[in-house]
Amino acid sequence: MNPKITSDYFGKLKNGQAVKAYTLSNHNGLEVEVLNYGGIIRRLSLPDREKQLENCVLGFDNLRDYEEKSPYFGALIGRYGNRIAHGKFSLDGTTYTLAQNHGEHHLHGGEKGFHKAIWTVQEDITKEGVGLILTHISPHMEEGYPGKLTTQVTYRLTEQNTLMVDYLAHTDRPTVLNLTQHSYFNLSGNPQQDCLDHQLAIQAKHFLAVDKNMIPSGEMIAVKNTPFDFTTTQDIGSAIKQSHEQLTKGNGFDHCYCLALETNRLKRVAALYHPQSGRKMQVHTTSPGMQLYTANHLEAPFVAYGAVCLETQAYPDSPNQSHFPSTVLRPEVPFKSSTHFHFSID
Repeated sequence: MNPKITSDYFGKLKNGQAVKAYTLSNHNGLEVEVLNYGGIIRRLSLPDREKQLENCVLGFDNLRDYEEKSPYFGALIGRYGNRIAHGKFSLDGTTYTLAQNHGEHHLHGGEKGFHKAIWTVQEDITKEGVGLILTHISPHMEEGYPGKLTTQVTYRLTEQNTLMVDYLAHTDRPTVLNLTQHSYFNLSGNPQQDCLDHQLAIQAKHFLAVDKNMIPSGEMIAVKNTPFDFTTTQDIGSAIKQSHEQLTKGNGFDHCYCLALETNRLKRVAALYHPQSGRKMQVHTTSPGMQLYTANHLEAPFVAYGAVCLETQAYPDSPNQSHFPSTVLRPEVPFKSSTHFHFSID
């Protein structure tokens, strides 16, 4: 099979806008299907030990479910991924008020974040592989955020079975920014099977404590001697069943891990493995943090703990936590970040 890009009509939104699906495929048979709605990765076809291809991300078969039901399945998240306490932050002496779409707090960019935008798509084939360049312009004060923000996200599938996700953004006035990709991975290829049998490794010595509303308290907790310690590989199921106050608050893992800061340098931060199928995914990123979410609240037709999200990003609520790495973006310096997902069979 030769590397190629194909596209097809996927459906029509309630407002009448047409949505297209683009499929990237490489010579090994891997396929990644991306919607221009939300930049959603709807399908990720990976082979198992028997070379059987199965979709290893959760998603829907129709557009209406993405509009009405989706817990951010496979979407690009912005302007600010994760949570901002009370939907407020101050920047350069001005207080900005955002949508409170998660109780009294702000989550994943608000009511109409990037996950609901129609992105402009440009096909891009290079020596590295087949790609899509997605572009979205968010006007000044959209969802309460200052600055006209232009965001470009490139998805590229390489011949080495790596899905590259590269972010570029610039603003015309100071703002805050935290972009991420919200795929729900299930390497078994069975959306009706939970992921408690998946094995996980995370190269991080600390994670962020949260309160009952999943807002960071500001404390960084050492993973050592806790269920959060994935510095050596462990089963997600055995970790999640342990007793820990932080696990109780999220009904499972929904916490940001503090990664070693190496500015603009890709580092290997996580590996997810499904022993039965042999599928393995390694995550490399330039981001300072990674949210581990074990799909604790999925509802039918899916199952609780039916996926693992590894959302590389900045720390949640950074605009209100001065000791966290800054998420302020100014016109003089564009935002750049990269996350690469490498797939193999073990």
